[in-house]
Amino acid sequence: MADLLQVKNPATGQVIKEIRINTEKEIKQALKAGHDNFKKWAKVNAHERSRLLRNWSQIIQEHKAEIAEIMTLENGKPLSESLGEVDYATSYIDWYAEEAKRIYGRTVPASSETKRIAVTKQPIGLVAAITPWNFPAAMMTRKAAPALAAGCPFIVKPAVETPLTTIRLIELAHEAGIPTDVIQYVNGSGSMVGDLFTSSEYVRKITFTGSTPVGKQLIKNSANTVKHVTMELGGHAPLIVAEDADLDFAVQQTLLTKFRNAGQTCVCANRIIVHETIAEAFSNKLAEATKKLKVGNGLDKDTQVGPIINEKGFNKIVDQINDAIEKGAMVLAGNQFNADKEQGYFFVSPTVLTNVTLDMNIMQEETFGPVAPIITFKHLEEAVEIANSTPYGLAAYFFTNNYKTGTYLSENLDFGIVGWNDGAPSGAHIPFGGMKESGIGREGGLEGIEPYLETKYLSIGNL
Repeated sequence: MADLLQVKNPATGQVIKEIRINTEKEIKQALKAGHDNFKKWAKVNAHERSRLLRNWSQIIQEHKAEIAEIMTLENGKPLSESLGEVDYATSYIDWYAEEAKRIYGRTVPASSETKRIAVTKQPIGLVAAITPWNFPAAMMTRKAAPALAAGCPFIVKPAVETPLTTIRLIELAHEAGIPTDVIQYVNGSGSMVGDLFTSSEYVRKITFTGSTPVGKQLIKNSANTVKHVTMELGGHAPLIVAEDADLDFAVQQTLLTKFRNAGQTCVCANRIIVHETIAEAFSNKLAEATKKLKVGNGLDKDTQVGPIINEKGFNKIVDQINDAIEKGAMVLAGNQFNADKEQGYFFVSPTVLTNVTLDMNIMQEETFGPVAPIITFKHLEEAVEIANSTPYGLAAYFFTNNYKTGTYLSENLDFGIVGWNDGAPSGAHIPFGGMKESGIGREGGLEGIEPYLETKYLSIGNL
């Protein structure tokens, strides 16, 4: 009898569904099936691949309410956020449906009258993806859409916490006409499936969104067969509020980037760095706005902040808050918990901390939760030093209406994504990815399809 995986609602701890964990043999068979279909899929003309992707996007939208409910049940995020994520997910499919028709080559002037040179692009091969639980729809389509558009078969292992959204999306891909062996899913533990993906002779590319330690291991394991990798890894985003910033707008944008998905995003603001002359006013405004956020079951209409995904994540948040308080931080809002380990649900009220210092764990470790620690600065150079004092470089935000301040910050922050007076800079049409230990490669935009393509150079002589 096959092992079963229980998918639970993090808001209640109740089991939603039990699904089969794939055996090693089944996963290897799926990888071979994807590989065997590579040449056939690669030869499907770009306009047909584009049409199938558009079909997939359309059929997802027709099932939008259903998918959003599945997502909220297994992830916990408010239903309004799940509905928004469905749109976000299909925006990647729509974008790459068009990019499929724009995979261009070029001719290069030769150094000899008897030669002609052409550069072409061709699909890389079978793509294996490992996706996270916090955005179970968008993180999958952000990888699948460019792979399919480029002519690559695609296989994904979703997070064990949230496999149901991925399963439903891939079922709809098959209904849309994409062959079953061209887009597949498998379920199992990350370590087991990751080892099978990285060791497989059939996989030519690994794409992963998740923690930096896991990403490093996947990179190491992929080296044995020299696989291409795209890694979207951890973050520890700073948010700088300059002296001249519009405080009300900065507070509103901070709420948006900090507390979306209960702060469980890789790009949410983790370190709020505020000029000392406005720190008190900003902190009080943020605390008052934070206190108004409604915490609860994501299916409840008024819920704005859902549960923490599991006990491990909950314990880390509580430990960081307690460490900060023990070292002198002050609580302006939140620091309240509704948790039942036996039932299996964990809620953290949105929390604002002031009097924060750099020696606190919350300033050194990524916080996957609804906690906003505020630290002050006097000079811009100090703010940049605090912001950059991390091995991560995924996203950063700053608020200023002074073009000199904005130019200085934009040029000196070592992050792949920077929002200037913008707490939500993501989009299918832009290159998403980080610097330093936050990743390799980019997803989205024109750059997002390149990792799924090989460049071939043809030199024709004796003309």
